[in-house]
Amino acid sequence: MKITLLQTDIKWCSPEENLARAEELILGAEKSDIYILPEMFTTGFCMKPTEITEPVGGVAFEWMMQMAKRMDAAIVGSVAVEDGGKYYNRMYFCKPDGEVEVYDKHHLFSFSGEDKVYTAGVERKVVEFRGVKILLLICYDLRFPVFSRNRNDYELIICVANWPRVRRYPWCTLAKARAIENLCYVAAVNRGGTDEWGDYSGDTMLIDPYGQPVAECKEGVEDVVTASIDLELITNFRNKFPALNDADDFILK
Repeated sequence: MKITLLQTDIKWCSPEENLARAEELILGAEKSDIYILPEMFTTGFCMKPTEITEPVGGVAFEWMMQMAKRMDAAIVGSVAVEDGGKYYNRMYFCKPDGEVEVYDKHHLFSFSGEDKVYTAGVERKVVEFRGVKILLLICYDLRFPVFSRNRNDYELIICVANWPRVRRYPWCTLAKARAIENLCYVAAVNRGGTDEWGDYSGDTMLIDPYGQPVAECKEGVEDVVTASIDLELITNFRNKFPALNDADDFILK
């Protein structure tokens, strides 16, 4: 499976501009099975949901669905959404056949007050696309290994983010740790550039099950990379080193 990671420089609270740029980057990228955009890729990480959220089935959602069909690929990214009078940081996984999977961010970033204005999702979400099982995470979720623990139910983690440069080391370290401990690939897609919150180093990368980056975007700037994941590599590694079989039992509450 070929995956394109889009490290966009998100223009603050400007959905039209961000959608146009995302489309331009996707069309200019290598042909892929999945195209991944950052967290809140249409607005930036804005804590004023009354000003930026779109309704269910809004403009960004429709654009993602149209692009999925046009590219014969999945389009993935998170958008601020109003649903039933509540606001969500919602990831859409839009498939070319018109099916869509939804994941609402579970761990809201209390440091920024995200938990005061958005509603946390309650469902851990694994989707399947073209023979690959994929766990969906958004930004702060990356810090919580129990939530993302592999139960032998996925081969790839997609984590989209607005993770600032000041916490660059944790972003890179945690993304690699999730790959190592879960014997899986991790597509860690962060934004680049600057906004009202500060500066972003990006550090967008595809990481293999050994914790090694196989593709990386340039530091801090808008960039796009494409790489492939190898399911046979995962199968062989897990057969030789069956660490997932020795994992502790647990129940999420």
